[in-house]
Amino acid sequence: MTTSANGRRKPPTIHDVAREAGVSRGTVSRFLNGGHYVSPAARRSVEAAIKKTGYVVNRHARSLSTGRSDSVAFLLTEPQEKFFEDPNFNILLRGCTERLAQHDIPLLLMLAESDDDRRRLTRYITSGHVDGVLLLSNHSGDPVAAELHDAGIPLVVCGKPIGRGTKVSYVAAADREGAQDMVRHLLDGGRRRVGMVTGPLDMPGGPDRLAGYRDMLAEAGLPYDPALVVEGDFRRSGGERAARRLLAQAPDMDAVFVASDLMALGVVGVLQQAGRSVPDDIAVGGFDDSPAATAIAPALTTMRQPFDRISAEMVRMLLAQIAGEDTAGVILPTELVVRDSA
Repeated sequence: MTTSANGRRKPPTIHDVAREAGVSRGTVSRFLNGGHYVSPAARRSVEAAIKKTGYVVNRHARSLSTGRSDSVAFLLTEPQEKFFEDPNFNILLRGCTERLAQHDIPLLLMLAESDDDRRRLTRYITSGHVDGVLLLSNHSGDPVAAELHDAGIPLVVCGKPIGRGTKVSYVAAADREGAQDMVRHLLDGGRRRVGMVTGPLDMPGGPDRLAGYRDMLAEAGLPYDPALVVEGDFRRSGGERAARRLLAQAPDMDAVFVASDLMALGVVGVLQQAGRSVPDDIAVGGFDDSPAATAIAPALTTMRQPFDRISAEMVRMLLAQIAGEDTAGVILPTELVVRDSA
């Protein structure tokens, strides 16, 4: 670090890195912009020089020269309290942040609860303040994904979008197959009156998990009974309300598949308050294998979503889009995790 005329220490520049590494300024610039046409030896020299000098990229200057912001948005179109309540969002946020950090790209958290929030953030994003968007919790009829896609913004959605076909890139768990596996497990345990608390049917995962439930009933020769199905909202309080309705509508049910672990917390609590033993009277299966699954007694049998792989694939696909490549949809397998509740 050099000293200016007024005695203040000046931060190291790209010229300092080049001098320390014994390479040209252009070589350092190519290294900082992706490493194209930089030999392995020069790469090692530049990396060592950056570490020794303490050089930090001037993102503002680089954005002026490249037309990119070198940042990515993590956009959640849900109420703020839901972000803090649902552990899945935090797991995905951490995973995406860590993956982007490997590329020295910061992640900006954006919460859009109201229509005004969505319009304001859409304007901000399409004005070039971020290079791409990782979109969580997309509802059918929500215009955000369509507007960003139509504006040419690199975009990857978590969960298979409803009603957008394959036009929007996405990463999803195998929701329908996972639901089939869970209901099969309940039926193999001798249960025959299996209820379900679905997720919101206008969100990724909601319709597919319900479809998997119906698939297995049909395969077992059991009728579909609407009294055994209640729509939930992926929140603990929603699970509580759904459990009360199920007990009123189908008091003879002997198992229930709950489309998220967080809702399952509420379901188990209500069943126990009603004097129903879990799993002796009513077996309970969840979906996610989030921290909520082991936060109750008995511990929850659930379907594990590969959150680490989902985060990694979302980031990989978004960076590929930013680089000009086309991406499509990726569906990752789930895994049955058997514990004490079923």
